[in-house]
Amino acid sequence: VCPRGQRTDDNKICRECVGSPDRYDWLYLGFMAMLPLVLHWFFIEWYSGKKSSSALLQHITALFECSIAAIVTLLVSDPVGSLRVRSCKVKKLSDWYTMLYNPSPDYITTVHCTHEAVYPLYTIVFIYYAFCLVLMMLLRPLLVKKIACGLGKSDRFKSIYAALYFFPILTVLQAVGGGLLYYAFPYIILVLSLVTLAVYMSASEVESFKDLLVRKKRLVVLFSHWLLHAYGIISISKLDKLEQDLPLLALVPAPALFYLLTAKYTEPSRILSEGGNGH
Repeated sequence: VCPRGQRTDDNKICRECVGSPDRYDWLYLGFMAMLPLVLHWFFIEWYSGKKSSSALLQHITALFECSIAAIVTLLVSDPVGSLRVRSCKVKKLSDWYTMLYNPSPDYITTVHCTHEAVYPLYTIVFIYYAFCLVLMMLLRPLLVKKIACGLGKSDRFKSIYAALYFFPILTVLQAVGGGLLYYAFPYIILVLSLVTLAVYMSASEVESFKDLLVRKKRLVVLFSHWLLHAYGIISISKLDKLEQDLPLLALVPAPALFYLLTAKYTEPSRILSEGGNGH
């Protein structure tokens, strides 16, 4: 077993991590940092109600909380006081699950060799979530109590209660599936952003470009999904070859355009009426 901040080399000798996270590592950390923020925004919107004017301030506060938590997490990571991070390189999936490779030389006694081979990509996420939770508990209740006048007393703190549920879920997700998420997160972003965009536009009854322009909120949601699409494409391509990978970003608006162009042909009422006329 190696001390924290070290991992074994090819000769099974502990060596200090002296590298820096590469571009893909930072994109992974960005994805894990975005998860609580997106969930905050979703539940704030879900529980704020149509008439409440407090949602925007809560959105800004959630962004502030997560941003400060991210900065503080980088500052307390080694080297302390710097936004730079010292790390070990991820070589394979098993690096994330060293606890599964404890040897049993005599098949009786297990030698515990568990250590963080992917330092600090595994533990830094837990530290970030802890700071997010603390900052939320310090800031959000005071803000909500002052500004959420349009909501009932029982509904006022529901977005905070939701966070108290999803933070433990995210923690378990990172603990169990951190390595899997590291390799799969670009595809998870693309699939989820496509599905949620289609569901949102369907639920909002958006069938044309005119419907999008009626409310600014719809445009904000659309641009947010486009940013997620772009993030997913950049994560998959890693932008290793700019002349080859940058044109892929032109595909970002394609799903929304396809939906708007085909929505009128898949309107349920139209399909039902045409089916009735056929009979």
